[in-house]
Amino acid sequence: MPGSVHIGRKRPVPTCPNPLFLQWLSEWRDAAADKGKKTQFVYQKAISSLKKYPLPLRNGKEAKILQNFGDGICKMLDDKLAKHYAEHGPDAPIHNLAVSSSTASSSSKKKKKNLKQPEGLLVAQPTDDISVPDSDSEITVPSKKKTATSKKPREYVPQKRSGGYAVLLSLFQDSKNLNSRGYLTKAELQRSAQSFCDKSFSMPDPASRYTAWSSVSTLIQKNLVIKTHNPARYSLTEKGLELAQKLEKGEQMLMPTIEEKELDSSREAKEREAFCSAVVNQEEGRRNIPLSESCEGGEQFATYSSGDYENVTVSSTEVEKPYQHLPEYTLEPGQFDIWLCVDFIETTGGSTHRKQELVAELKKNGVQFDVRKLHVGDFLWTAKEKVKPVPGQLRAPSAREMVLDYVVERKRMDDLCSSIIDGRFREQKFRMKRCGLRNPIYLVEDYGSAQHLSIPEATLQQAIVNTQVVDGFFIKRTRDVRESAAYLTIMTRYLQNLYSDKTLLSCTKEEEAKCDRTFLPCADSCVLMTFGEFNEGAVKNKAQTVKEVFARQLMQISGVSGEKAAAILEKYSTLASLLDAYKACSSAEEREKLLSNIKCGKLQRNLGPALSKTLSQLYCTEGELS
Repeated sequence: MPGSVHIGRKRPVPTCPNPLFLQWLSEWRDAAADKGKKTQFVYQKAISSLKKYPLPLRNGKEAKILQNFGDGICKMLDDKLAKHYAEHGPDAPIHNLAVSSSTASSSSKKKKKNLKQPEGLLVAQPTDDISVPDSDSEITVPSKKKTATSKKPREYVPQKRSGGYAVLLSLFQDSKNLNSRGYLTKAELQRSAQSFCDKSFSMPDPASRYTAWSSVSTLIQKNLVIKTHNPARYSLTEKGLELAQKLEKGEQMLMPTIEEKELDSSREAKEREAFCSAVVNQEEGRRNIPLSESCEGGEQFATYSSGDYENVTVSSTEVEKPYQHLPEYTLEPGQFDIWLCVDFIETTGGSTHRKQELVAELKKNGVQFDVRKLHVGDFLWTAKEKVKPVPGQLRAPSAREMVLDYVVERKRMDDLCSSIIDGRFREQKFRMKRCGLRNPIYLVEDYGSAQHLSIPEATLQQAIVNTQVVDGFFIKRTRDVRESAAYLTIMTRYLQNLYSDKTLLSCTKEEEAKCDRTFLPCADSCVLMTFGEFNEGAVKNKAQTVKEVFARQLMQISGVSGEKAAAILEKYSTLASLLDAYKACSSAEEREKLLSNIKCGKLQRNLGPALSKTLSQLYCTEGELS
């Protein structure tokens, strides 16, 4: 009969009589999987047990009789059930997913409205397993086999602002960069992905030991990200590239909001800048005076109370705005301790007794220190965050660290002699000056007589003086291991007192070069590199750029110091650019004088004609050099 609905056989009993509980557990499992948490496996075990149970459950407490259902999951189910009753009423059914589930699709609701139903006729409610036909056809129930085969595997999509979401977007944006290397290291990826994620990539939440970085393992398992080399390099697969493109389209819809936030933050920075440059004198009618005169001890910044902001006179002259640093995290006074870091080479190998004597002296002096691998220098100091164990966790959260601006290279006289012979001496000084720490120290330890060494003692003394006068290092001379340990102890106590009332702002190595450390929100703040950023940037055998290889090549030439090599690189960043400049010269004499007027060093002296001629002969002579 047209317009009537013919009822087929009764709807089959669902395989699980608790579909609502099953749905909630599945949602929690998927959310845990997106975040890379191992609780996903706990939820999966609970789901398997629930599917096998043939009777309906009225609440989460009753589910405790099932295997893999603990107090935590049962409480979560009861809390979720209470919210469900609050939304749908106390009599809302929980054993019929199509009626009770708040996540039923809108398309199913539309089909229900369009279905013509005669009065007084009871029609079976459509579920996900029953297709709803037009009004002129019968309702048919597909078999279980067809239902099973029609289900498609769920595509993995990371939750918005999660770790996996941020990693995919960061790798995709890097791939669009023309200067991209095709991969990102762990530190680079964490730094670029942090802006897309609500959780930290370095610090876990108080109630968890997992960070946003934990989701990378899920991305690798899903064949979205590939990890190669050591140190690790991360890049997108073809499948990951397609998913990242979809995610970026959704992210672009939020760009106006993000830009507004950036404008707000820049506006706040300008206001703070204006207050810092304001000149205030309450006692003499707010008369304009230089800020340095209004601060005790010649400090460049004053701290104002809330009432001091009224009637502040701001200088009308435009001042060039310095770089405004926004730290990833901040350590306030009392939140950190100063630790001495000792390179493990200083405690192993060679004369074990002599090296253990240094450690013993440090322990005797009560110095807080730890032994680790340092890629530059033998000793340095870090500000290590104070962390407290979290109840219920086996290990305490990992402490964040910043590197203080002091690094020490320790040399005995015999070691200094051998390092000059094999070239390590110049390379170590160059790497210490490029590591980003502004106070390099050479700790020269006398050891017996220098008369029987391969280099004359006068030459060694001259090398030490050159290190201080020419290279700008601070030189500390000690007689033996015990005196070296005493100096490290005194330096540790000095730095503990120096930084005890400082607010520490973290930065990367790139940001460190741009930061004007004299222009900070307050006089008691310091910008310091994180330890991971410092140590990774100082790796000796890491992948080098063409510019870095050219610099190392120049420093192998006699007479070319680190400062001279850096001066040449400022004008000719690669060997190819230097060779092109030589080719453009019209005569051999012009080639010999090409580099002679390059300024180098603190005094900005010329490189000189002699060294310029040597370099031109090296790079312009065809065949073997005589």
